[in-house]
Amino acid sequence: MSGDILTVENVTKRFGGLTANQNISFSMKKGEIIGLIGPNGAGKSTLFNCISCYYNANEGKITYKGIDITKKNPEKVCRMGIGRTFQIVRTFKDMSVLENIMIGAFMRYPKRKDAEARAQRAAEIFGFQDKLGLQAISLTISEQKRLEVAKVFATEPEIMLLDEMMAGQNINEVHETVELVLKLRDMGISLVLVEHVMEGIMPIANRVVVLDYGEKIAEGTPAEVVVNEKVIEAYFGQKYAKRRENSAKVQ
Repeated sequence: MSGDILTVENVTKRFGGLTANQNISFSMKKGEIIGLIGPNGAGKSTLFNCISCYYNANEGKITYKGIDITKKNPEKVCRMGIGRTFQIVRTFKDMSVLENIMIGAFMRYPKRKDAEARAQRAAEIFGFQDKLGLQAISLTISEQKRLEVAKVFATEPEIMLLDEMMAGQNINEVHETVELVLKLRDMGISLVLVEHVMEGIMPIANRVVVLDYGEKIAEGTPAEVVVNEKVIEAYFGQKYAKRRENSAKVQ
């Protein structure tokens, strides 16, 4: 991996008097998987919204392949090659699986025949080839989340932002999701994953960025992050972190 495909520099996002993101910076190389973690309310989804230009940052700069995208709109950024899912599933439940994936394919292929062909190729990769005619509402929640990713994949992104894709999944579904993420990585897609399921993100992330109260408190490899005192305090509280520190001194 060489060269940064995405750079986030001192990004700040405010909602009135509330600062959801404060001076957040990180960069991503092509082919990387980055985990974006932190307690509930840490500002992870807001940062996703800024990168995908669903929100425009108040301060700072976001660069994609050397181009400043900070103030662009979501459609423009998607056409440039950044696709994202949402924390809450947004499938078109009364439409078929194939039609849902075609929604994404229409971004690149305005003719129905071409969009359908693209959607069918995506369906094979995501394991929906036998369910193309089913209504999306008939799928399990885990399948609907996978359908969301297939829809984004159909837009032909170079970066995928996946927001809590593993939430609510059982252990087998988490393993399937991990395999899917690695497959996407091997296809040349760079990925940023917001996750609370540590068993899923830690084994596959090249680096992990940790947010708390809207600020970045740590960044490093998974092995470095899990022993970081600020991260431990953010997840388990100051008393636990202090007790752990005292225990280490005794040993």
